[in-house]
Amino acid sequence: MTRTVEVRRMSAADLLRLSARGLTVRPGRTALSALGIAIGITALVGVLGLAESSRADLRAQLDALGTNLLTVAPGQGLLGDEGTLPDESVAMIARVPTVVDASAVRAVDATVRRSDKVPESRTSGISVLATDLDLLDAVAATVREGRWLDAATQRYPAVVLGQTAARRLGVGPLDDGVDVSLGGRPFSVIGVLDPVLLASELDEAALVGTAVAHTLVDDDLPPSAVYVRVDPDEVVATRTVLGRTADPASPDEVRVSRPSDALAAGAAADRSFTLLAVGLGAVALLVGGVGIANVMVVSVLERRREIGVRRALGAPRSSIGGQFLIESVLVSLLGGIAGVLLGVAVTWVFAARQGWAVAVPWLPVLAGLACSLAVGSLVGLYPALRAARVPPTEALRSV
Repeated sequence: MTRTVEVRRMSAADLLRLSARGLTVRPGRTALSALGIAIGITALVGVLGLAESSRADLRAQLDALGTNLLTVAPGQGLLGDEGTLPDESVAMIARVPTVVDASAVRAVDATVRRSDKVPESRTSGISVLATDLDLLDAVAATVREGRWLDAATQRYPAVVLGQTAARRLGVGPLDDGVDVSLGGRPFSVIGVLDPVLLASELDEAALVGTAVAHTLVDDDLPPSAVYVRVDPDEVVATRTVLGRTADPASPDEVRVSRPSDALAAGAAADRSFTLLAVGLGAVALLVGGVGIANVMVVSVLERRREIGVRRALGAPRSSIGGQFLIESVLVSLLGGIAGVLLGVAVTWVFAARQGWAVAVPWLPVLAGLACSLAVGSLVGLYPALRAARVPPTEALRSV
């Protein structure tokens, strides 16, 4: 009597369980195989998460400060010489109906040092500006420590430092009184500003009152920049008339800019670097996929006897190939999950340290997991096909 052996396909649950058990045979090799995928996914999720957090923080700050600040500054004349703004330009700009606030700063030809013992050539890149008292309202700046100039202190040797200027001068707490040498004279530091997002040049400046500035230099102090806060609905219209208003005689020598546009351009440039980093992450993902393929091919060679025995017992080719394909996908998926968790953690920690609003875009997270599944499936095809083609006679060979 002839006995027939019925070949029954394994269920999906049994095949998954068998594939998962195969990964535990050599856990170290499995972890190293998943590491390449984890690095690539970490780079993708982390870079995109940090970029989104940075943009979210920038949008929040611009929403708080407004995008209706314009800066009026002297441009270049026809012969390339530096132009100047008339002294009355601030008053004329303030009379424009759509202008809410206008405040000017004036460049002072003086240096500021920590003390008069420091050589005059070591200016630390700090400029000295004579400022109007309403400057803070115009640029939406705040004082981090101390106080701002007022009608009294603007007449005396008192100075307010931008954040960067204070750091370069080594200025600490102001409780015990701090002096700096400005124009060869001691000035009391009465305040330090927070970073000024829309007028970053003020971060590197020492700000004094206009009255005391005239005691440092004999020349006139024409406005070097006028900060103009306008009606949010009239920004474009106001920008077109500010040049002619500030200097009716030479409107072409007046430069009108919108600081928020520069910030938006910087954010656009950051996107290019983000795409570059994403490309590097994709390369790491590809390298990790090749590593998994190599490991799976080696696994097929090492387990020829197991494959041959199972084939001899009646296991179909699809079960053999499916097992190795699922093992490849599981290794890649483990790396993808680890990479997503690491990418989210990197985004969270770095954004928190920078004081940004943490924003983890879920699309890159889902895309990272999908990429890991796709990579595992692609690189697992060849080892799976190779395993499925092993003949049963391999079980009788000695290795």
